[in-house]
Amino acid sequence: MEPFETTDVTSDTVSVRRSPRYPRFLALGAVVGVVAALILTVAFPENPEFDKGQVFGFLLLACGTIGVALGALVALVIDRVLAGRAASVTMEHQSTHRIDE
Repeated sequence: MEPFETTDVTSDTVSVRRSPRYPRFLALGAVVGVVAALILTVAFPENPEFDKGQVFGFLLLACGTIGVALGALVALVIDRVLAGRAASVTMEHQSTHRIDE
């Protein structure tokens, strides 16, 4: 004899919304921080105590951290704005069970 199959269908209401891709915003913030550190290194006159590489390294630490933090902040703001546009939809889930006699 062949086993019988039964299918159960359940419905739920779920909320669907878009959200930003956080790693991309963090990476973009880091790139902006690196560019800002490079511009600041070249823009100011040379310091007699430190060479340009050391100044760039110091500024890179500060500007990179600030850039990543600003990228995360922008992503969070966009996430909050998009959360207001969430839509409720009905989801159906089917599960099939085998019944042996």
